[in-house]
Amino acid sequence: MIDETTRARFAREVAKYPADQKQSAVMACLAIVQQEQGFVSAESEAAVAQYLGMAPIAVHEVTTFYNMYNQQPAGRYKLNVCTNLPCQLRGGQQALQHLEQKLGVSMGGTTADGLFTLQQCECLGACADAPVMLVNDRTMCSFMDPDKLDQLVDGLRQAEGTVALRTEDGP
Repeated sequence: MIDETTRARFAREVAKYPADQKQSAVMACLAIVQQEQGFVSAESEAAVAQYLGMAPIAVHEVTTFYNMYNQQPAGRYKLNVCTNLPCQLRGGQQALQHLEQKLGVSMGGTTADGLFTLQQCECLGACADAPVMLVNDRTMCSFMDPDKLDQLVDGLRQAEGTVALRTEDGP
């Protein structure tokens, strides 16, 4: 499950902590697994647990607590819509419902083309910009009204088409 390259990456993370606290690298090791495999499977959790000397349930608790770890394959673009109270009060639930209709999937689902996975999430810490969403666990989008949501999704679809054309036709 974990090859030598992955073990070397794990070792670099573990080296950042005192020898008796290598379990502190669990989040970094899970991130490495996700980068390499696209998601964190139960088998990967067990391998991380074994490498770090942890109980498998302890690793699973970390995986399930944070939205950044995918427990199944996700679309190319993971859209996390905040539905906590400040975002709720400013249209977070409506934003989620708008995306469900536009993408044709329910919250937690992935589009048939594998392009989008739609999720709700807890507070993203940008309450003044509500409603907010996070794209691929990295890009924060603020004041997400239906028009902005449409622009975002359509722009990502268009960019994906452009990438496909470049691949087929050369650079």
